[in-house]
Amino acid sequence: MSTIDAAPVAPAKPARRDSGLWYPYLLIAPTMITLTIVSLVPFLYAAYLSLHEVKYGQVRGFAWFDNYAALLTDGRFWNSMWVAFVFVTIAVPIEFMLGLVGALVLQQGVRFERFVVPFLFIPTMMAPIVVGLLWKIMLAGSWGILSYNILERFDILSETSAFASPTLALYTLIFVDIWQWTPFMMLAFFAGLQALPLNPYRAAAVDGADPVQVFFRITLPMLAPVLAVVGLLRLIDAFKIFDSIFILTGGGPGTATESPSILAYKIVFEYWEIGKATALAVLVWLVFFVFCSLFYQIAKKRLKAF
Repeated sequence: MSTIDAAPVAPAKPARRDSGLWYPYLLIAPTMITLTIVSLVPFLYAAYLSLHEVKYGQVRGFAWFDNYAALLTDGRFWNSMWVAFVFVTIAVPIEFMLGLVGALVLQQGVRFERFVVPFLFIPTMMAPIVVGLLWKIMLAGSWGILSYNILERFDILSETSAFASPTLALYTLIFVDIWQWTPFMMLAFFAGLQALPLNPYRAAAVDGADPVQVFFRITLPMLAPVLAVVGLLRLIDAFKIFDSIFILTGGGPGTATESPSILAYKIVFEYWEIGKATALAVLVWLVFFVFCSLFYQIAKKRLKAF
């Protein structure tokens, strides 16, 4: 019986350890290049302009920190920061709490959920200009639907719009923001609740934990990363609000609703002081850079959010 010698098999080459070293960087390269072009380069140019005297679109001499000094001694700048602070400290916590409560209600199960959830998302899907025009009509003077049937009937306002009242304009804008963005918070938290594991809840049921204990000791700690990330994103977005204020009040009456974004717009397109406006943008960026850095460290260590 003859035997056929098997062909020798070449030994397999050891896989290179660095074969996949650049693969993650190749995946994020398009995003990083896009961000560099549309974000980093314009920001660096804005920082460059903030150190120069720029009048009517012409870059003149090097001004060092004169634009920053003029801005920090301007009462309108501090008023705009106060307006943004009041807006954020009232609107975001209310949106956060209402969104969390709504998510917990949806988690318990509601009838016609597949119709209710898309319906709740309508305010967030609407364009800001549409939201502004909608509320401007409903709260207009003595003929708006809400102003005529509610505000005038209860003598809250008469013959004027809520957006024209120096005392109520800012709080009306806060109400509009809450109406628009609470559904977003609700659905984001609801999605987070849907992703939580079931085993801790089963163990809690075996141990006889009541609903309050389950919420504070299981649900809230596991949901904390989602709460932190969504809350931070909403806070940043609320602080730099522009479109709703521009449509509804334009920063008025006076400077009652003039946010930093509105002030920067006016400095550029009304006074043509581009150097001062870019200095304002850099200052706001610095404030949020410090805040977000501290928030990131705290959320990473205590909430494991990042």
